[in-house]
Amino acid sequence: MAEAATDLIAAAQAAGDDTPWEHPDFTERVAALQRDRQIAANDRPGPVQWFDRSPVCALALARFTGAPIGPVLAAELDRIARERVYEPHVHLFDLLGFITATPVRRIGLEEARRFEQVHVDAYAEHGFTINRVPAADPEDRARLLLDATAKDPR
Repeated sequence: MAEAATDLIAAAQAAGDDTPWEHPDFTERVAALQRDRQIAANDRPGPVQWFDRSPVCALALARFTGAPIGPVLAAELDRIARERVYEPHVHLFDLLGFITATPVRRIGLEEARRFEQVHVDAYAEHGFTINRVPAADPEDRARLLLDATAKDPR
């Protein structure tokens, strides 16, 4: 599933807004897009849907940037907890030890480390079990995820 914040940033930049994440409603728009994509995914086949991010990530972004927690994000956090939308564990990918800046992602390595911890704290606070995926090449990381999924007792 595509990553909502990246898609919103790219679309805004294409329309001439170079820094859309600076708008106070940015995390609200991220949470709304995440909600819409998650609900649409309910119609897809298969026992498991993989999402690049969840509203807990939008919460982490709001906390990291100092943006307000608006009603859309708050309602989405309540909904995913009440409806148990996501599995109770989350796979968080450890940083690779370097950052390649892009027009969409302009964060440095030290900021990324702080942002990573904000994510860990937000997921733990919301009752998720965190599975850290160590730095490795994409094939090894994919194998780790598939192995973890195969061991899932569902």
